[in-house]
Amino acid sequence: MGRTVLSMSVSLDGFAAGPDVTAGQPMGRGGERLHEWLFQDDGDRAVAADGVTPVGVDAAQVRERHATTGAVVIGKRTFDVGVDLWQDTPFPVPCFVVTHESRDPLRMESDAFTFVNDGLHSTLRQARQAAGDRNVLIMGGPTTGRQFVRAGLVDEIHVQLVPVFLGTGTRLFDDLGTDHIELERTAVIESPHVTHLRFHVPK
Repeated sequence: MGRTVLSMSVSLDGFAAGPDVTAGQPMGRGGERLHEWLFQDDGDRAVAADGVTPVGVDAAQVRERHATTGAVVIGKRTFDVGVDLWQDTPFPVPCFVVTHESRDPLRMESDAFTFVNDGLHSTLRQARQAAGDRNVLIMGGPTTGRQFVRAGLVDEIHVQLVPVFLGTGTRLFDDLGTDHIELERTAVIESPHVTHLRFHVPK
């Protein structure tokens, strides 16, 4: 069985999204800065717009994420503001949306969005079944990610630390409860644009 991995880009002051998240600005006001490392126009860029396979530290991280991800979990708000932008599932694998609503699956070109309205454990159980031996990636948004951490359902936390202060927005690790959570750092991978931090969450 694969692992459950929470992965998000955050500012140095801990924000995973800017304020005023809307469909027009899905990362909130100023929040797009957190994903600029994906599109840098140099050898470290992670996403190539010209069809050429990019090289470098950041690109290697993205390739590994795609190779190891078998299912994705997002929150309803992330779905609402992201689906028109993506025009597909965010990864070419089954995507599970944590929601309070009852809704039929939404088929896209690569796979489908499945809407789960009976809690985090049910969402993760379905995602793990779909992922098989690969990982379940929890990628959006910060409120949903925080809920999975608080519930003790995350095996690894991957933080892409971006050298910027957003100053306001939604922090990823606000209000995790009163329990002390000790982490084991497993990797620090640097590029000119972002620092990739990886942590194991002991159970």
